[in-house]
This record gives sequence, C-alpha cells and structure tokens, in this order.
Amino acid sequence: MAQQERPGSDGEHLVQQRLGTTERADRFYGDQVLDHLNVRMQEFVARQEMFFLATADRHGECDSTFRAGPPGFVQVLDARTLAYPEYRGNGVMASIGNMSENPRLGILMIDFTRDRIGLHINGRARVVMDDEMRAHHDGLPVDPIPGRRAQLWVTVEVEEAYIHCAKHIPHLQKVPAQQRGARAWGTDDVKRKGGDFFGAAAEADERPPFQRAAHRNEHLRGGLHEDIEDAAYQDAAPMPGGGPVPAATSRAAQAGPASGAGPRVAGREDVVEELNAEFLDRVERVLARARPREPVEDDPAFRGWFDRRDA
Repeated sequence: MAQQERPGSDGEHLVQQRLGTTERADRFYGDQVLDHLNVRMQEFVARQEMFFLATADRHGECDSTFRAGPPGFVQVLDARTLAYPEYRGNGVMASIGNMSENPRLGILMIDFTRDRIGLHINGRARVVMDDEMRAHHDGLPVDPIPGRRAQLWVTVEVEEAYIHCAKHIPHLQKVPAQQRGARAWGTDDVKRKGGDFFGAAAEADERPPFQRAAHRNEHLRGGLHEDIEDAAYQDAAPMPGGGPVPAATSRAAQAGPASGAGPRVAGREDVVEELNAEFLDRVERVLARARPREPVEDDPAFRGWFDRRDA
C-alpha cells in the first residue's frame, strides 16, 4: 500500500513506525477502513439511539459531547452522507461553533445492548437550516413538541468509517419504560436538567476567573511528535511499498513551524473566514425567526421523539 493511499494522519503513521506496528496497522486499514458507509454500516447507524461527537476549533482546542434520540434520529442520506438534528440545548453551541471554524468532526456510535460493537465515522460537516434541509430531503421526521424541534441540521460527508472492536465494550441492558421515570424533554428547568450536580455553581464565588492558555499551537511542537519525526523522517525509515518517507509529505512540515515562519497551507485563513461568514449568516436567520418558548412539560402519553408526518 503506497504511503499516500494510507488512511489516517501523518502523526499516527509516525507513531506506528516508532512502535513497530505499521504492518499491523496496514492490515486494519486494508480490511476495515472504508471511505463510505456500506450496507451493514447504514443499517447499524439507522437503529442507533446515541453517539459521541468530537470537534475542534481552528486552534485545535477540542470538545466532545453526546447526542441522543430515537432510532432514526441520525438520517442516512446515502452511502457517503448522514445528517442529524441540533436542538436548543444549553445555548452554548460549542460543537456548532467549532464546526464554523473547522468542519472536521469525529463520531463514535456504540451499541451497548444488542451487538456490543462500535462504529467510527470521520468526515466534514456542514450546518443546514431546518427548512432548507426539509426542502431537499422529503420524509424527515417532525417532532410536534417545540422544545424538541430541530433548529439546525448537521450533514456529514463521510471520509472514513471503521469498526470499534467489542473487546472492552460493556454489555448493558435497557431499563423498562415504566421504570425510567419521565424525561423532561425540552424543559428549561435547571433542576430537572441535572441542576448543579458537580457543584461548579456552588464554587463560583470562590474560584478565580476562568482563563485559557494563549493559543501557540503547542500541539504542533515538541513531545512525542517531534521525537518521532526526527527518528522517522531524518533517518528516512522505510514505509510499506518501499522507499524512504520524504519530510515534505508531513502535514506538520507543510504547515511550517508553529512560530509562523516558513511555508504554510495557502488560503487557510480565507477558508476559515468564508466558513465563518456563511455560518454566522445562517445563525442570524435562525435568530430572526426565533420566538421565546415556555418550558415544555412532560407528556405522559408521548411515546417517542418524532411524529412522522409531512412538514
């Protein structure tokens, strides 16, 4: 397998060389990593009720979160595209904000109850207004409760899809519906959403103001990455397929030193600026139509998130 055809990042390839796992990794790449969702993956996605979402902003600051819904809340549009709805949440919009700066995301779906297996999906996101989404895709589910009604959708262009092995996935069982208690979908009641479970609010008057370290792209310099780059690139360690690895193929080398000197990826700032402008325009359109909503009380007769009917 030629180096340019290998899935994954330059960093993982370098670590594989250092630890002697390149051959083993290539077997996994060749057997398991797809650039689309095959039929079995599509069926798996369509019945999942939750997933974990990873995003990062333009500085590389990461965020991970959780999304949940009834089976089908993640829509498989085709073998290379899926979509999921975004609701009001806590108003922070951390994931969507990251996507406005950096459209790359990672999704991990784990079936704890039936198959006890996981699916990784990596790709490129696009934020779409609810009305625009429905104009292009008939049959999307509609929830009759305002607090559970999608404001935005995130479509994901699939670039990598691969298995997460069952080895350490616990086998869980669902609690019967009559034992779960009512879920306050759509509520803005702080206590019903979890309150100050971790005591952060109680400490607000005692802790110093929040400070984040200055962004200096520390993740691009020093540590293991620099060490293995010296070993793998300067020593010209061979890669599968024969021949040394040229330093110019490294993304870090293309980007240049973290200080800003040297070559960089052309047009990066322009892409980020254009993406931000498009995203902010969409947000303004949503806010212009938004109306204050009263907290939604639980409906004991409600049996699911979505009522499938025409928009």
